[in-house]
Amino acid sequence: MPPSDHWGDLLLSFHELSEENAYILGTEQNELYRLGLQHQVWATEAQEGWRRAGFTAGQFILDLGSGPGYCARELAFVCGNSGKVIAVDKSQSYLSFLEDSTQSLGLSIETQCADFDAMTLEEETLDGMYSRWALAWVPNPKEVLSKVKKALRPGGRMVLHEYYDWSTHQTEPPLEGLKEAISAALKSFKDTEGEIDIGRELPQIFDELGMEVISVRLMTKIGRPNDLVWQWPKSFYKSYFPRLMDMGYLNSAQVDEAFSDLAQLETMAGATLFGPTMVEVIVEKP
Repeated sequence: MPPSDHWGDLLLSFHELSEENAYILGTEQNELYRLGLQHQVWATEAQEGWRRAGFTAGQFILDLGSGPGYCARELAFVCGNSGKVIAVDKSQSYLSFLEDSTQSLGLSIETQCADFDAMTLEEETLDGMYSRWALAWVPNPKEVLSKVKKALRPGGRMVLHEYYDWSTHQTEPPLEGLKEAISAALKSFKDTEGEIDIGRELPQIFDELGMEVISVRLMTKIGRPNDLVWQWPKSFYKSYFPRLMDMGYLNSAQVDEAFSDLAQLETMAGATLFGPTMVEVIVEKP
């Protein structure tokens, strides 16, 4: 992608770089926007994790599964010009988006387009790693984390944000059509080769890898109609429910009912939406 001085121009041209099957929700412009909204909801949690891990200027930090780089850019400011962020992702579209902003802002970010199995990391060159929603979609998270461990210097730390219990995703009051669609989404995740609730397995995995678990922190979000947290799952529904129909988990009538229920919920002042429960795990290499 050629450099752009305007984010608007970049967004308008991003659809030209969409990639089939690169992500479960695609890599089109709408998904780029959805991920940006999602990042706004979870940005303070990411920043708190980095603070707890002691990420600071001069460090070399891996952003594992960086996507379009919303976290990578923030981490680059943390690392400063004397440090560097290595952003690894399998979508060249997302990395091209990140590379353009890296050039515009003068950030120290190196990108690598690769699956986690194929990524190249030099041993004991990293001070830290951050990962959010990356390991739930791979069949071999322990092997991936072992690879990252080798790349960490002694004392290096990893911060991981993953789902602990996706089934907590629900609304009050519960409406049957929306409840059914949310359940179908979870079923589709369970049918993939990864484990959607990989977060609950991380402490045991790290114990087996000989990493010291520094802290474990649960993270939850509850939204009300029209607030920012509510918009996060709403944007997911808009993108994913039609895909569930294409995959055979829902029919068109069920999708219509789910969206009708959502519209009804948004007229209820007392309605709430509780998201999937997340967990933060911070570990250190001895």
